[in-house]
Amino acid sequence: MANTNESLAANVPNWGVKTAYGEARTVDGVEIVPVAAVGFGFGEGGDENGTGSGGGGWSVPLGAYVGGADGLKFRPNLIALLAVSIPVICVGGHALAKVVKALKR
Repeated sequence: MANTNESLAANVPNWGVKTAYGEARTVDGVEIVPVAAVGFGFGEGGDENGTGSGGGGWSVPLGAYVGGADGLKFRPNLIALLAVSIPVICVGGHALAKVVKALKR
């Protein structure tokens, strides 16, 4: 099992945005470079009954750099931005409600 984890961990630096979304491309003379947050994790454990290992990964498309007459400009992925901000807004709203309730006492 250790050899499997070691070989996977050795290849992680080669993975990334290219694996999830492909190489930079030129479409109709405009250069497009995808940008994403990519993460991986691997683990291994065991006891007297045996061993086990596992791993996983995630990728969030953040946007793309799009070329133009004035150079590359970052264009964010608004859907991913909204998806990430929803939990933050919910927790913030819940905390604010608790603060207001505490101040009313």
